[in-house]
Amino acid sequence: MSTKQESLQHIAVIMDGNGRWAQKRGLPRAAGHRKGAETVKEIAKAANERGVRFLTLYAFSTENWQRPKDEVKTLMDLLRQYLKSDLAELHKHGIRIRFIGERYMLDKDIVESMEQLERNTADNKGMTLILAISYGGRQEIVAATKRVAEMVKKGDVAEDDIDAKLLSQLLYTKDIPDPDILIRTSGEQRISNYLLWQLAYAELFFSKTLWPDFTPEELDTIIENFYSRERRYGKV
Repeated sequence: MSTKQESLQHIAVIMDGNGRWAQKRGLPRAAGHRKGAETVKEIAKAANERGVRFLTLYAFSTENWQRPKDEVKTLMDLLRQYLKSDLAELHKHGIRIRFIGERYMLDKDIVESMEQLERNTADNKGMTLILAISYGGRQEIVAATKRVAEMVKKGDVAEDDIDAKLLSQLLYTKDIPDPDILIRTSGEQRISNYLLWQLAYAELFFSKTLWPDFTPEELDTIIENFYSRERRYGKV
């Protein structure tokens, strides 16, 4: 059984259901994404207040680039606005903000805003909010594997020195503990190329709630459930 002494450090979330939320209300998908962005702010504040150290949110995957161009443009414009308003507000709550993903795929002005937020919040003492943008788990592992190959080729690392610890240190999350909890909203039950390495021993929670309707109260229920589970990490 998990105990509060085995502190809950890291929650990862796949924020699913924005489009369906809008469709149910006869609204354009963009309205669902805007409401989902408001939920990000609400849940980030709630997690911070509950003492969670890290909250990682799957905001935009590498596969999402394949969506219709109009929707991608809407999402990028929303991201621009969000970086300068809602996320900046989280700074006032002492939340540190970081980003993981393939930044080279993003427009230069978006990357500059992301880097500025990271600098501005770097000394904050509250929770770290990590946004996975243009992120893919397989791509992350492939990139780390290529770096290991280069290190071996240069003679910096011997073949016998390659282990899970080394690979972990070459991931985007190298200085972040692996997630204790994965939450996916909207009723879907898959991990969609998200933190494939890091989720090895996470407790999985699948909520039927669409992300824009996800509340701090439901987060509390999941956390309470987490503490009732027994985590063996492969042991008896």
